[in-house]
Amino acid sequence: MGNKLLRLPAVAGRFYSGTPQDLKSEVTGYLSGGTDPEKAIGAIMPHAGYVYSGAVAGETAAAIRIPREVIVLGPNHTGLGAAVSVYPGGHWRMPFGDVPVNESLARQILNESELPVPDEMAHVKEHSLEVILPFLYYAGGENLSFVPITLSTISRDECRALGEALSRVIASRDEEILLVSSSDMTHYESHDSAKAKDSDAISRILDMDPDGLMEVVSRRRITMCGIIPTVVMLYAAIALGATQARLIRYATSGEVSGDYDQVVGYAGIIVQ
Repeated sequence: MGNKLLRLPAVAGRFYSGTPQDLKSEVTGYLSGGTDPEKAIGAIMPHAGYVYSGAVAGETAAAIRIPREVIVLGPNHTGLGAAVSVYPGGHWRMPFGDVPVNESLARQILNESELPVPDEMAHVKEHSLEVILPFLYYAGGENLSFVPITLSTISRDECRALGEALSRVIASRDEEILLVSSSDMTHYESHDSAKAKDSDAISRILDMDPDGLMEVVSRRRITMCGIIPTVVMLYAAIALGATQARLIRYATSGEVSGDYDQVVGYAGIIVQ
């Protein structure tokens, strides 16, 4: 079954350039400069249109030594499919070619916990994983394989259980594996409001405090779409021995559009 699966791009030509040449130029431009890449256990990257979030995503990807195997956790914006949906195999078609889904890693994740299920529907129209894939590909190399997982709302206990299951899978593998959470931050508030709220959320992430992150996002009504993927990633990273998180860059769409009344916030963070 797995090898026959082919997921077609949902937002090529809209969120990012739809031709191989333009996309490569766009992404490598965002990846240029910065410091030498470092090994990381986890990361948070934004998934908006590149004109808005590309600089944050690119600087974050450039800060990491991207391994050949990546697990990408993203929010389910569409409401389709299962609550924890693992794309089980085959390939994802992108303008530059097909990126293989790591079937053995996907199978191991599905076997390790009762929460994830093999599901394609949640992924067909979902942009949150697709949009960060070119950054991982151009920063990490053409040997990249990945496991795409979308997450709807699940409880804190389920987040912890899933994160710890992912940590067991990652610890059991010979290959180094990076765990990426795809998330934007506050949506459609003023620049100052978004920055203040997002600062509270980011401080919990930098404290390696997934419980505190869930609490502050709920209490302050922070519209962070990837809160569940980020909490799961943090639980997994902590179980794998991560001790610190570092903010690479924060920005809002207002800094690009000039509209500071209705912005979206973007944070790039690496966890080590």
